[in-house]
Amino acid sequence: MLRAEIIQRLQALQPAQLDIQDDSALHKGHAGNTGGGHFTITVKSSLFSGKSQIMRHRMVYECLQDLMPHRIHALSINALPTDESPA
Repeated sequence: MLRAEIIQRLQALQPAQLDIQDDSALHKGHAGNTGGGHFTITVKSSLFSGKSQIMRHRMVYECLQDLMPHRIHALSINALPTDESPA
């Protein structure tokens, strides 16, 4: 299952919190979708401390890069250090 694979790969970020929402059903059949899933990910990690939002996103993409664009079509990322709350 793709969700389980995403969870496994993101363990490299040592998450204190990891939430994955599969939004694929909301986007079924839209233009440009080659069949990959749509996901919203919230991940909190001490590894994000002191890093910009761009760097945090790059760290997440690095874990999942070979899954895109065929298995993951779209990804929304909320990457937070453990000492920061979501907006």
